[in-house]
Amino acid sequence: MAAPVWVCHVACCANRAGGGVVSWGRGGLIAFGSCHDVVLYDPAARRVAATLRGHTGRVNCVRWVRRRDRVSETELISGGSDKQLIIWEWNGEGTWTNQPVKTIPLKGHTEAVCAVDAVCQSDEPVLNLLIASAASDSTVRIWSWHGSEAKCIEILHFGNGFVMDVCLSFLPGSNVPVLACGGDDCKISLFIQQNGQFQKTLILPGHEDWIRGIEWAVCGEDLFLASCAQDCLIRIWKVCTKSKQPSETEDDSIRLKENVFTLKDTDASYAVTLESVLAGHENWVYAVHWQPSFSQDGSMQQPMRILSASMDKTVIIWEPDKESGIWLEQASVRVGEVGGNTLGFFDCQFSPDGSMIVAHAFHGALHLWKQATVNKKEWTPEVVISGHFNSVEDVKWDPEGEFIISVGSDQTTRLFAPWKRKEATEVTWHEIARPQVHGYDMRCLAMVGRFQFVSGADEKVLRVFRAPKNFIENFSNITGIPMEKLCSHSSDLPEGATVPALGLSNKAVFEGDMTVQPAEEEESVNTISNQYPEICFQPVMLTEPPPEDHLLQNTLWPEIQKLYGHGYEIFCVACNNSNTVIASACKASKREHAAIILWSTTSWKKLQSLAFHNLTVTQLAFSPNDRFLLAVSRDRNWSLWRQEDSSESGPVFTCCAYTDKNTAVHSRIIWSCDWTPDNKYFITGSRDKKIIIWGQCDSPVTTEGKVLDSVKPCSTVLDASDSVTAVSISHVLTPDGRYIVAVGLENGKIILHTWKQSGQEPAPADWTTCVEIDNSQSHALAVKRLCWRHHAGRAGHNDQNSSEWLQLASCGADHCVKVFNVNRFAL
Repeated sequence: MAAPVWVCHVACCANRAGGGVVSWGRGGLIAFGSCHDVVLYDPAARRVAATLRGHTGRVNCVRWVRRRDRVSETELISGGSDKQLIIWEWNGEGTWTNQPVKTIPLKGHTEAVCAVDAVCQSDEPVLNLLIASAASDSTVRIWSWHGSEAKCIEILHFGNGFVMDVCLSFLPGSNVPVLACGGDDCKISLFIQQNGQFQKTLILPGHEDWIRGIEWAVCGEDLFLASCAQDCLIRIWKVCTKSKQPSETEDDSIRLKENVFTLKDTDASYAVTLESVLAGHENWVYAVHWQPSFSQDGSMQQPMRILSASMDKTVIIWEPDKESGIWLEQASVRVGEVGGNTLGFFDCQFSPDGSMIVAHAFHGALHLWKQATVNKKEWTPEVVISGHFNSVEDVKWDPEGEFIISVGSDQTTRLFAPWKRKEATEVTWHEIARPQVHGYDMRCLAMVGRFQFVSGADEKVLRVFRAPKNFIENFSNITGIPMEKLCSHSSDLPEGATVPALGLSNKAVFEGDMTVQPAEEEESVNTISNQYPEICFQPVMLTEPPPEDHLLQNTLWPEIQKLYGHGYEIFCVACNNSNTVIASACKASKREHAAIILWSTTSWKKLQSLAFHNLTVTQLAFSPNDRFLLAVSRDRNWSLWRQEDSSESGPVFTCCAYTDKNTAVHSRIIWSCDWTPDNKYFITGSRDKKIIIWGQCDSPVTTEGKVLDSVKPCSTVLDASDSVTAVSISHVLTPDGRYIVAVGLENGKIILHTWKQSGQEPAPADWTTCVEIDNSQSHALAVKRLCWRHHAGRAGHNDQNSSEWLQLASCGADHCVKVFNVNRFAL
């Protein structure tokens, strides 16, 4: 039988932990740390291949283990803020996805691990690895992993200094390991293993600020070391064997100073010289990497090409000039963001064949560039994975089920949709717009119709956004849905939106507003005001998902309304299904602040204030027929409001049922609630690990007081084994008419249950647990929201008729947004 649930999309980005979080393997997979997970991303298939879960803290460094024979790596090492290293070993059959990956933890550091490197000492008969790791406990630990056991063989102490990066290699023409460490003492220390111990052999001074990155490269008989630092410079050092002949008569020729050292065991001498200093960056250089070596005519060739990433918003490829052999930036390429609200790059990597480069930006976003086939100097941006860089607080499907919108504490609102390519059958999901880049942490959102949403952040106002013309045209191109179906009156819509320099509100940009960019020749003086122009929106016709620099400034949606009325930070918002009423609530510790406010979506005026709860209302939900509004609160109670005959000004809601001290079942905060599609029942989930279904809400009102006495628990209490933070009920039932309930827990697990009332009295047998989503596929931290697609079928597949598939969107505190395909026949 087909697996009932599989992950269709994962949106995430790399941790903002400085350089070393991203590593591109020879097998083509990019590994990066995302929150507590190591994510393996396949740039060719444009999807996440696997998620490796094992760390309990942020992952700070990831490194594929390089083999000498240059075959695809089967080991990966990661280090995290949980003070441990993990070796991930894969047995090399099939793909990383469907194989159990073996994990070997290395514990010993007393603070967060910040850098790691490994070399393979021998492959036969068993793999023998030498691993070096640096941590903020001012030590570098050397580990050996032989066959199956791993142990720490040496600890190098650095007093009260910190080592920022470590790199291992072998001395030229020998099997003697050499370790380079660079840190806050602005010097590179070289350690060489003699008699099984690493001895500090040489110190290379020269940098004038903290060293951020170092990397060895073996080129023929010589060994090269590239280092970069916060002094904006890159230095290249050369280590070569020194012959034993007596020195020639001292002539007066000027030559570079050589640092010579001799090995005790073999009497071999080596000379270290400074090969070159590369100046071209204007800010801290965070990472420097050599292009990976490749096999040619049976021998390994090391290309003389270096990639560097800096906080000056650029990534530079350096190579020596063909004639003079001098390293020049002119013989090189500079890529990066122009304008935009970004802050530079932490890391960069070449692809195994050197035809693509990936860079890791300050906000965690990955950028991918590909070398043009004709003009080798030209690099073009490519589509790559993207996602929130902090906790994701809310996610919603649009009413038609064609895209999802999420908001997070990284102060952004992001829109993800399936990309339909003409020739490919595979549909992949991508971020295609960033409608809101805000100055406050985002908290909640609700769709108001198809291309309009209202969002709340840690501020007192709600903001309403409407899609501009440029977005609808691009959405049509990317998803393959014709324009006529999407929008009938696009002529009066603004082209896009822009944020004023010191503002928080997205202003609409109309066709006449766009400024003409000055030509290259008449480039004006590079002042601050020119770097950040007032209107940076430029309409672009897209046929594929936009790259990061375009998402930052050209995909904002104009703000059309602000809703004032709450006294504290907005906490939750909901919109009814006919898109006429918005309900919202804010953080509260008193009854008057905990009131729910209803707004009209036509006049944007306040319709009514519903006071009942004493503490923050945590979630609001309108019933599918819009007759009821349900609220759950931190005061451990729920309240049910019924719409009476609407007056001239709009609908009026009155409280028709509630729980109080005597009738409450939940003993802790109720985090989440949802309705069944037939309006009969609603569900509540709480921190007390209980899930309860209540009903019946469609019984006629008999009493004069208009209070539904009949709303009581219809199910037995389902124990969820951990705090329940999200619940959602599918609009489509199982083939045998059972409700499908998705439950998200504080530990990140997502579990699917089904429920159907069998008799008059609640029975435990009414519940069945169908699927507990696999650990590595669910979230690493608390699930913040679950949301089912309203229709059967999969977005982007045109399979509305085949109702076998359902889709569930989830978001969590682990920075991830996920879309699951659920086979309802397999439940």
